[in-house]
Amino acid sequence: MRKFILLYLIYITITSSYANAKLHHDKPKIRIFALAENGGGHALFDRAAKIWLNKLAEEKGFIIDYASDTKKINKEFLKQYQLFIQLDYPPYPWEKEAQEAFKDYIVNGKGGWIGFHHPTLLGVFDNYPMWQWYSDFMGKIEFKRHIPGGTFAKLNLEEKKHPVLKGLPASFTTRDEWYIYNRSPRPNVHVLASIDESTYNPGKDVMMGDHPVIWSNEQVKAKNIYIAMGHFPELLEDKNFTTLFRNSILWTLKH
Repeated sequence: MRKFILLYLIYITITSSYANAKLHHDKPKIRIFALAENGGGHALFDRAAKIWLNKLAEEKGFIIDYASDTKKINKEFLKQYQLFIQLDYPPYPWEKEAQEAFKDYIVNGKGGWIGFHHPTLLGVFDNYPMWQWYSDFMGKIEFKRHIPGGTFAKLNLEEKKHPVLKGLPASFTTRDEWYIYNRSPRPNVHVLASIDESTYNPGKDVMMGDHPVIWSNEQVKAKNIYIAMGHFPELLEDKNFTTLFRNSILWTLKH
């Protein structure tokens, strides 16, 4: 009898382990789509970000696909992705079908979104008209100018309890080529962090007064985060930035 019980327990252990392993194996992997520029002034940041992302993907078991243009983006294409990361890719030039698919993806919450730096280059550039919906998504703003060469500035966190800011100090200093807009996006978005403009001295023409740099638009169904930093590759060696990046990915993937 004892032998029978022992054999039964061994059988249960083996079959349970097999079932758990099969369940883990059969569980669909999270797929992330990353849109990144293939050249220009942000190429070095994009290259460093890809290296960092690939390491995270290996750690977490994610699958990440990259593209340097919007030609293959449509509604069917985006169905396979739980997260869309915009690595320094501007809101132009986008294929018309890609614009419609992206808007549907964001408005209807078909996945999460994280944008770095360049998505707020909103206006008329290279003979492309401003994408008005995208401007609204980013807080009804329009790009005015930037700080060439970048400057260090102190960021103050405004929502310390937000999951995206977990593990970050209440304030920290970092360098970037900060963008200046025609107005603050604050009335139209949920601001998580802003710049203390008294900590840099580039001139009054690049002062906004209220200068948000991390925010989320809660008027759409997609979990989304815009992060103004993203010009310099050294950011991927900054623990505060990589913590923010990692937190943003994990938060936007939770639906």
